[in-house]
Amino acid sequence: MKRWNRVSLAIAGLALLLTACGGSAAVTSGPPRLIVGALHVGSVKDAGYNEAQHAGLAKLMANVSGIKLLEAENIPEGPDAERVMEDMIRQGAKLIFPQSFGYQDFALNVAKKYPDVKFEHPAGYKSADNFGTYWASSHDLSYLLGVAAGKETKTNKLGFVAGFPIPQILATVNAFHEGARSVNPNVTTHAVFNGSWVDPGKEATATNALADEGVDVVTMVVDSPITVVQTAEKRGIHSIGYHYSGVSQFAPKGWISGVTFEWGDMFTQFANDTIAGTWKSQSLLPGLGSGTVKLADWGKSVPQDVKDQVATEQNAFLAGTRHVFQGPVYDQQGKLRIKSDEITTPAAEGNFINTDDWLAQGVIGQTK
Repeated sequence: MKRWNRVSLAIAGLALLLTACGGSAAVTSGPPRLIVGALHVGSVKDAGYNEAQHAGLAKLMANVSGIKLLEAENIPEGPDAERVMEDMIRQGAKLIFPQSFGYQDFALNVAKKYPDVKFEHPAGYKSADNFGTYWASSHDLSYLLGVAAGKETKTNKLGFVAGFPIPQILATVNAFHEGARSVNPNVTTHAVFNGSWVDPGKEATATNALADEGVDVVTMVVDSPITVVQTAEKRGIHSIGYHYSGVSQFAPKGWISGVTFEWGDMFTQFANDTIAGTWKSQSLLPGLGSGTVKLADWGKSVPQDVKDQVATEQNAFLAGTRHVFQGPVYDQQGKLRIKSDEITTPAAEGNFINTDDWLAQGVIGQTK
């Protein structure tokens, strides 16, 4: 049987959770094979970004015996994060997961001090010999969910609540919108950027405002999708989730589906490589078909023809006959931004996702 022990530690006034050795077999009495440290910017019960990362760590613990996990929640993106990481290292951590984009520079500072410790950072763009990055490409899934939204809407108005208009998010909005327009040319997507990854008040206000405008399907990219999904359910409109499939429990009537990340296999590989001494710094970006990112379960009210349409489009992506940004795509001002068949390779798509600074024709919202 797997055993979990958790105690609270005080570190610079912050809550640190300590999980003892775990694995699929009984815990051995000797020292751990590997101590892993992980820090989160929010709660691991947010049914979103942080919980998806936490679930990946739980699977790592189940897959690899003799692991000791040091896990900290609600750590601000700042000097406190450095102090928490250094404390984990003093406790013997040899693999650190600084699991928020904003930890990047602080984690790099620590990595320079401790070259024998390995770091894995999500969605970062900097690296070092002992500092790797990982994420999963979800834009094709956002396109597929746009297809579902385009078929489900009755008002032809979709909503998108997000934190910041950074290139990756703008590309996600555009992917969702292009998917919707592929089956419903009359659809518009109303995008709201809150200026925060976690702000339940702003998220509720944005969702209510979208519903007031006639939006009847809303999606999001925020750390915790709970508020958007719950508010949509109260307003009687559909919702599409992001990060973690467990958020569907908050919308028993209006849930369509969502993008869900499953990090466990990737985290398991990082741990095994660290133990074996074969870990190396990489920038990993698996996509559709990898098992790391996938569609969440369908809601009970989603018609079969919607599921069938999405399945057909998904097979086209897997076969390489369809691409998210294959064009032609015009921006809000009617300017041609992507020519037909211009972006059809992973390299070209990755470059676009990292540089997108515009919204597609039919999207209502500001990029600045």
